[in-house]
Amino acid sequence: MNPSALPSPLLLLHPADDVFIARSQLVGGQTAEGLTVRGLVPAGHKVARRDLAAGRAVRRYSQVIGFTLRDIAAGEHVHVHNLGMGDFERHAVIGADVTPDRPPLQTAFMGIRRPNGQVATRNYIGVLTSVNCSATVARAIADHFSHPFHARRADGPLAAFAQVDGVVALTHGSGCAMDDQGLGLQVLRRTLAGYARHPNFAAILVVGLGCESNQIDALLAAEGLEPGPLLQTFNIQSLGGTSAAVARGVELIRALLPVANAVHREPCSAEHLIVGLQCGGSDGYSGISANPALGQAVDRLVQHGGTALLSETPEIYGAEHLLARRAISPAVGEKLAERIRWWEAHVAQHGGSMDNNPSPGNKAGGLTTILEKSLGAVAKGGTSNLVDVIEYAQPVRRSGLVFMDTPGYDPVSATGQVAGGANLICFTTGRGSAYGCAPAPSLKLATNTALWQRQADDIDLNCGDIIDGRCDIDTMGARIFQALLDTASGHKTRSETHGYGQSEFTPWPLGAVM
Repeated sequence: MNPSALPSPLLLLHPADDVFIARSQLVGGQTAEGLTVRGLVPAGHKVARRDLAAGRAVRRYSQVIGFTLRDIAAGEHVHVHNLGMGDFERHAVIGADVTPDRPPLQTAFMGIRRPNGQVATRNYIGVLTSVNCSATVARAIADHFSHPFHARRADGPLAAFAQVDGVVALTHGSGCAMDDQGLGLQVLRRTLAGYARHPNFAAILVVGLGCESNQIDALLAAEGLEPGPLLQTFNIQSLGGTSAAVARGVELIRALLPVANAVHREPCSAEHLIVGLQCGGSDGYSGISANPALGQAVDRLVQHGGTALLSETPEIYGAEHLLARRAISPAVGEKLAERIRWWEAHVAQHGGSMDNNPSPGNKAGGLTTILEKSLGAVAKGGTSNLVDVIEYAQPVRRSGLVFMDTPGYDPVSATGQVAGGANLICFTTGRGSAYGCAPAPSLKLATNTALWQRQADDIDLNCGDIIDGRCDIDTMGARIFQALLDTASGHKTRSETHGYGQSEFTPWPLGAVM
């Protein structure tokens, strides 16, 4: 149901729901929709729509979000004190909701065409590391060119290179003391290779120490990469230490800058856009405003031939059956089910539970169980058919809605998406996020107006207009789609203006550290 059609302080999302959502903070004795509110209910939280007996399944979005821990009276606050997880059957009829492809549409953004046919939305030079031991050298090289106090001065190192967005060092905490045949090293190499191939990098320098498990030559060979003018490498030990390595790196980047600068933007089809979908600091409004509005933008993107990457497997847990119903084939549906089984086993092996989510901040914002959070999170994927399921940092091979298996932790998840080819990130938040993801620009969407007013310095678009009744989801989806095109064309996001993106590079640390 469109919230803009409900001027009352209570939102009903589906006629079958057992709860209303508080549009604003409610106080005991307040009446609305035939209910008398019992006690204080924060904005974004749930209110029982009817009397609910203990042990009963509770529905929001017409889907089960948990089970009552005790009797709940109509008008009561429904949250962690009286609602919990429980086992129930989720029927995944693979392909049941697959729809015919919509008539294709065409539009363009101003992109940068690479010689290999890829299209970039940004134009960086990247400094990658094979191991944590070379991180300080990589940072020193990038800082020589990109320190905010001198990089763009009239006499600064980038002053003559206006088409270069910057020199960024993407370092990590791994690369050694790991099984050279194990999953952890495979995933790290796949991630680094994805960044090395990313169209938003005009050139790459890889810096190693020299004695690490993740040897540069082995990394390149395993991932089919060839050193060359735009992919240069060296080891600190071979050059004689830190000072010599930093000097060599600065020399190499200086030689690459004129090459990287020799680009221009031109009209490129939106089919070249790959948008990673993220939600972080979610709240009770995420699944009502920003996430479904982003889903509308995703449907538009897919209709224009582009690709959206839905991820964060632990945060679609409990809603995976809805995605499976949109899988274009049994093979795609089974790949999704296999990843869910992997996560259940992975978490159990470490003595955890899939319901260790929502986070404390999510719960403060009104989300009670992982089921509830997941149902809101999958809304980011719109209604398009699910065309593929891929593992972490694997390259995207198909256009449309693709699911990438990642953790729910935003920096790790987005790192995998960018490694897979995402040249934009769209990030919804209800509690507030200050996040960026070089080399892909990150566009952040607020779920509520209070956040927008409080943290507009970090947010690009306010989807709280939906909650406030000033805009419907379809109109907001059109705004988001246009913002994607504008951002892809070079318009800087809030996180870019603040310099976010280097520290957020976080490959998934799988496997044993020896």
